[in-house]
Amino acid sequence: MAKECCDTDEKDVQKKGVVNQSENTKDHDHSKDDGHDHEDGEHEEDDEHNHGEEDSDGWKSHWPLLSSLAILLVMLVLEFGFKFKPVFPIDLIIYVIAYLLAGYNVLNLAFRKAKRFDFFNEFFLMSVATIGAFAIGSYSEGVAVMVFYSIGEWFQDSAVSKAKRSIKALLDIRPDEVTVLRNGTTQVIHPNEIQVDEIIQVKAGEKVALDGELNSDAGTFNTAALTGESKPDTKRKGEQVLAGMINLDKVSEIKVKSLFKDSKLSKILEMVQDATARKSQTQLFISRFAKIYTPIVFTLAVAVCFVPYFFADPYIFNVWFYRALVFLVISCPCALVVSIPLGYFGGIGLASKNGILFKGSNFLDVITKVNVVVMDKTGTLTKGVFKVQDVVTKDIDKDELIKLTAAIESNSTHPIAKAVVEYAGDAAKILKAENVEEVSGHGLKGTVDGKNVFAGNVKLLKKFNIEYPAEIDNLVDTVVVIAVNDKYAGYITIADEIKEDAKQAIDEMHKLNIKTVMLSGDKQAVVSKVAQALNIDNAYGDLLPEGKVEKVQALKNEGMHIAFIGDGVNDAPVVALADAGIAMGGLGSDATIETADIVIQNDQPSKIVTAIKIGKITRQIVWQNIIIAMVIKVIVLVLGAGGIATLWEAVIADVGVALLAILNAVRIQRMKL
Repeated sequence: MAKECCDTDEKDVQKKGVVNQSENTKDHDHSKDDGHDHEDGEHEEDDEHNHGEEDSDGWKSHWPLLSSLAILLVMLVLEFGFKFKPVFPIDLIIYVIAYLLAGYNVLNLAFRKAKRFDFFNEFFLMSVATIGAFAIGSYSEGVAVMVFYSIGEWFQDSAVSKAKRSIKALLDIRPDEVTVLRNGTTQVIHPNEIQVDEIIQVKAGEKVALDGELNSDAGTFNTAALTGESKPDTKRKGEQVLAGMINLDKVSEIKVKSLFKDSKLSKILEMVQDATARKSQTQLFISRFAKIYTPIVFTLAVAVCFVPYFFADPYIFNVWFYRALVFLVISCPCALVVSIPLGYFGGIGLASKNGILFKGSNFLDVITKVNVVVMDKTGTLTKGVFKVQDVVTKDIDKDELIKLTAAIESNSTHPIAKAVVEYAGDAAKILKAENVEEVSGHGLKGTVDGKNVFAGNVKLLKKFNIEYPAEIDNLVDTVVVIAVNDKYAGYITIADEIKEDAKQAIDEMHKLNIKTVMLSGDKQAVVSKVAQALNIDNAYGDLLPEGKVEKVQALKNEGMHIAFIGDGVNDAPVVALADAGIAMGGLGSDATIETADIVIQNDQPSKIVTAIKIGKITRQIVWQNIIIAMVIKVIVLVLGAGGIATLWEAVIADVGVALLAILNAVRIQRMKL
């Protein structure tokens, strides 16, 4: 029953723990230098290790182990309860049968590894220890070591299997079929057969299979699969609907805008799959530590057996050999190698439940070291939903200015541009802009109705030497300044709204002694106003994309550990530069989400603090496991070498430490934040 644990569990928990693992995940550089001793390819054929796979059959798949346990208990009751012990060789035969029932797989794996000259693994240690116990007549102890070790493996299988199921549950949220409208009739087919711009129908209670735009007048959806928030979200015609949402209302029609494999949900699942293959520094350290630790304790066990020959009088081989066997049993590093990846697995799972996606367990470690959080303003701390507040003109009709501005702004996807177009309404469709050119960080210029039109911030007008009233520089709200035929024509003021939980997020960061910095392309007056309202430590406005990079690089040069949170395409370079790049996933651009290490699905700034807390909880539990396991093992190792601990204590301590560490790791998934 027992499976390979010490030098393969970590890879299996992470690489096989996800169903339908993508090829690119398997090829991660991290996974090739993890301290394991088996060659790729040989592992599956030779070691047959699929930790957790058998758990689905329950206790029935473990009948040999249970039979062995029953035989051991009966023999112990007869010996210590009724003072009856079968004569030799009957007792030996009975115990050998029990031993083989419990330990056949362990012996088999030990033999296979020995053929590869791999002797420093738990299977070889357990085989030597138990066969040695039989050699000196300690039959019951030899069987007990193998039985309890195998029971420990069974519990490990169950824990790993549960971790797998928590991740696999994400994969099950993708529908296997979808109703599509073709040639006036409905057809039910697999989602990967649907093409872009086809219309699909989603009944009440069904999950949306593909990303698209709502074609019906309105619909209400549960977005929990994507954001971790189950509150209903009402969509209007033309608004975006994503795969994984659940239709709560009447039948809705959706116009497909991306293929099944390109949906946001598919990308999320791919991120989670990749996350299980990216190991933290702690995991890599423990993996390498186990590879060094095992031969060291094997050598020490040999020393415990033979070194006393030179100073013990009298030297009794059986006594010191027994102590060496105890040393071997307790030395197994399984509790560490299994429970630590399980801890990180739990952290990734807990984050997913809270609408946060860590792209690797290494980022759970990185986020705990962050002492400066740098944030973009629009879409991160503010809603990014702009409304026109005022229109001021000079030597031009107000309606004319709005038509000209809306015509050129309709060529941009920026939230400010959308606000102008929305304010113009039908007037935005009257005129068409030509030769539109984006001036990065400044605005747009183009030709509308034969007129040269500039629309952007004051830097745009300065760039083209167009004079404008000085008082515009003192306006606090966001301003779109317009020039027509190289002359200032007026401005439109636009205001954004701060997110409800932004202040709470900043306050909680300060409680964690984290410095807060805001960077924005918006003008300094607006940035300072938002920073003051939220109590942000430092705020810098009027920044082009390269300016944001310079600010973050300057903080890194000071030795700061930085997390950057952004949502726009221009934030991607800064997200990549930061120690922990965080993307706002709901409104965020695909480029930023691809570059980010962590994705917040519901766009709430407070989730930044949640991500930090999850990282710290995971690190705390992982180090609890490391310390508890090492302390108990060292104590029992010393007691064993001193002849105080027996094989019974050794195996109970080993299995107990493993179970304690596993239970500690599994509880992460049940935590509420």
